[in-house]
Amino acid sequence: MLRHGASGILVMPDVFTTAHRARIIALAARYHLPAVYAYRYFATDGGLMSYGIDPADQCRQAAAYVDRILKGTPAGVLPIQAPTKFELVINLKTAKAFDLDLPPMLLALADAVVE
Repeated sequence: MLRHGASGILVMPDVFTTAHRARIIALAARYHLPAVYAYRYFATDGGLMSYGIDPADQCRQAAAYVDRILKGTPAGVLPIQAPTKFELVINLKTAKAFDLDLPPMLLALADAVVE
């Protein structure tokens, strides 16, 4: 990727990237390639930053659906719901290792900053 001019990567969420996250994070660090991930645990495990849905919020929404179904609401009449809560997590230790100076406004907008 570096040979082709990549200056950063966006790691898409799927089973493969989740299962191999330690290796992906290590390779991004080795080549000083800033990466944005979809889940918080990538940033807490050493990735630069993550922006994506809050899985706990998704579970709460699913539980509300189950509750309505168990109370008699037919599943077919329930509306399709999109995620409503997204979170930005920034790993400052990784940013410093990459020699990145992140804007204070970005840090202020983050839901969590890992130090």
